[in-house]
Amino acid sequence: MRRFEDIELGEEIEPHHPDVGMENVRRFTRAAGMDFGRFTDHEAARKEGLPGAIVPGIMSQGILAATVHRWAPGSHIERIDTIFRGLALVDAKATCRATVTDIDEAQRRVEIDLTITSDDDETLVLGTATVRFD
Repeated sequence: MRRFEDIELGEEIEPHHPDVGMENVRRFTRAAGMDFGRFTDHEAARKEGLPGAIVPGIMSQGILAATVHRWAPGSHIERIDTIFRGLALVDAKATCRATVTDIDEAQRRVEIDLTITSDDDETLVLGTATVRFD
């Protein structure tokens, strides 16, 4: 378990490649009641003018939150903000990265900047999380 006392400013959380494959996206959209072609069918998405099926925004937010919990399983995300800058495509390789940008010793909180990037290193999603440790 990650201890607050061991966290360092500028610490980079190990990058990982979230599963944005069609099967996983379909499972997510069914559970979320968002089973729309733009998310689950490349041809339907193209008919809407998209380059292919896209990962739902709330799934991208979930990926960012999961990144925090992979790093610090016992932590509590108090806030997470996201900015969508590009389309995360289903079946494409994505990379999630994160860096500790602030530490509040008194409140036992950290700020973490998070990103999801495409295979060609385009930033698709930016996020900032406030994370509290007990």
